[in-house]
Amino acid sequence: MPAHRFASYEEFWPYYVAMHSRPATRWAHLAGTLTGLAVSVYGAVRRRPRLLAGLPLIGYGTAWPAHFLIEGNNPATFGHPAWSLRGDAQMIAMMLAGRDAELSEIAAKWLGDHPGDAPRR
Repeated sequence: MPAHRFASYEEFWPYYVAMHSRPATRWAHLAGTLTGLAVSVYGAVRRRPRLLAGLPLIGYGTAWPAHFLIEGNNPATFGHPAWSLRGDAQMIAMMLAGRDAELSEIAAKWLGDHPGDAPRR
């Protein structure tokens, strides 16, 4: 996959969504992130510091395999960690707001403009 340079998060966002072009990848992210967040919050409330690792471990532990197994690409986190975290939050917020179809449209547009970024599968 070609390497991309972005001057801003706004330029990065459509690329991030395109790297999550398949709904199953997005839903794996949503499930992992929300489960990890719940475990971390529970750990904070119950004062169990070991559970605070739930968000990164469960979140990434669910999301990264989805890229390899479902999407057929590498996680955007590897090249753009801070923007990827922000993108994950924005993507999940849109999904929870019922805007998953809009994400599919953003992904399709990016991939149409950048065919070299299409999933391998």
